[in-house]
Amino acid sequence: MTDLQALHDTTHTMVMGVLNITEDSFSDGGLWLDPAKAAQHGRDMMAAGADIIDIGAESTRPGAKRVSEADELVRITGAVKTLIPAGAILSIDTTRASVAAAALSEGAQIINDVSGGTLDAELPHVVADHDCLYIVQHWRGWLAGSKGANPDQDTSVYEHGVLTDVHDELMRQVDGVLAAGVKPERIIIDPGLGFSKPGIEHNLPLLTGLETFRATGYPVLIGQSRKRFISAMLTGAGTAGADGPTMAQRDDVTAALSALSAEHGAWAVRVHDVAKSRAAVIAGNTWREYA
Repeated sequence: MTDLQALHDTTHTMVMGVLNITEDSFSDGGLWLDPAKAAQHGRDMMAAGADIIDIGAESTRPGAKRVSEADELVRITGAVKTLIPAGAILSIDTTRASVAAAALSEGAQIINDVSGGTLDAELPHVVADHDCLYIVQHWRGWLAGSKGANPDQDTSVYEHGVLTDVHDELMRQVDGVLAAGVKPERIIIDPGLGFSKPGIEHNLPLLTGLETFRATGYPVLIGQSRKRFISAMLTGAGTAGADGPTMAQRDDVTAALSALSAEHGAWAVRVHDVAKSRAAVIAGNTWREYA
């Protein structure tokens, strides 16, 4: 049985591998829809050093179409049933209470709610009724072009600066989750890189200001992998080709940011290329020991 408190309180940054069981995720949509391929990819990431596997069955990229609740349930529970016997620690990337409840009943240990408790009001109550960890991400609603409420709203204006506004809004979300009965020792926070944060100027201040989030007392997850701002960094540096940065280039920058996040005390980094970020996180953790 997983020691959830030890997992929550770890002093070394962990690596969370992304398992997207989706048609249209921005970098690997469709690759792992087949249940056997999804299970094998999860095992491969564990072998490469992933401490946690984060399973998602619905893309949240701009323009993504919501999958049905039934499809999400089938995809998530199928993967959980396969990977729990393999010894995986599983995080479930969902905004639906029903999916969270089903995954937890099958043995998942973490719920990763990108809406931070705001999209499905019942989800925090499901978490409160189970012994699991809960990742609360900063959320301002669906991104422009998404198939949800207010699909074309501009959610990327930060009146008091991105670091201040994201911190304050995220803490209000945490207050709501606490009010629903979730214990503070089960909460992890995520500033939500890329969510309502399209540019370099929105995301790097959150990374350089990581200590602001750590000062809340909650562990901090960083999900920088392959995000648009990484491509913008590479393009701005003149290193991208005519077709834009390659996936390998994006994973190299992701790994560099993983090392920096580990050096500055992130709880975990959520990444697609586990092997690259595993090595980077080892370097960052070691640096922190000697700092």
